[in-house]
Amino acid sequence: MLNKIKPDQKFDLGTIILSEQDIIDFAKAFDPLDFHVDKEAAKKTIFKGLIASGPHIFNLIYRREWLPRFGKTVICGMGVNNWKFIKPVYAGQKIGAELTVLSIKPMAEMTGNAVSWLFEFKNEKGEMVQVLQMEVMHRG
Repeated sequence: MLNKIKPDQKFDLGTIILSEQDIIDFAKAFDPLDFHVDKEAAKKTIFKGLIASGPHIFNLIYRREWLPRFGKTVICGMGVNNWKFIKPVYAGQKIGAELTVLSIKPMAEMTGNAVSWLFEFKNEKGEMVQVLQMEVMHRG
């Protein structure tokens, strides 16, 4: 699949909807802040309710969509840049994910290509809730 991609190409990565239990379970394992794991405590925060941990939606889309498509060509990760949590994600919200190829740079010394990927996550209103850029070295 990697040999067919080009800069500015976009991929629809589908949508996700998290339940309250999804949010709590992920946060208990990786980010146990009160506004992620305790519904009553979360009501008293600026968010006025339980919200997903920042990495949660990326983690799900990465595992469900990106890895099956591009994971077999990975040599190594090179970095994550400009990861922004713009709006909170609440249980029951439909979040859409889109992936854009920003650049592909041949790296002869590693017999691969450095690919810059842009992940964008938007809510049902089309508002950006999260964005990040991921740099990955791929074979081929």
